[in-house]
Amino acid sequence: MTKTQNPKQYDLEDRTLKFAKRTREFIRRIDRTLANIEDSKQLIRSSGSIGANYIEANEALSKKDFAMRVKICRKEAKESRYWLQLVNTDGKNDLEQEKHALQEEARELTHIFGSIVTKST
Repeated sequence: MTKTQNPKQYDLEDRTLKFAKRTREFIRRIDRTLANIEDSKQLIRSSGSIGANYIEANEALSKKDFAMRVKICRKEAKESRYWLQLVNTDGKNDLEQEKHALQEEARELTHIFGSIVTKST
């Protein structure tokens, strides 16, 4: 898929990059407990994987390859939401608000990628 075919795909690339960056900033601010460290490692991987797989989807060689990559994006967005649920903010209001905002963004990304899969198959 090229930029001229669907210019909106690059907006989604930016959105997934911003999500990964916001997630990393959030992680920098939480307490360094053993559980948070381990959950954060998984969260960093899954949040970054969303955008990386979407970039690969845009370079797909076939519709089938595109659909598979987008399904991986959806899976990684779901996984990010899961790891966010496990991260402990110790009730700090500002961190709780950011955690909920990130969970909502992960949910929206899951729905967006689900819609793309539905329309591409």
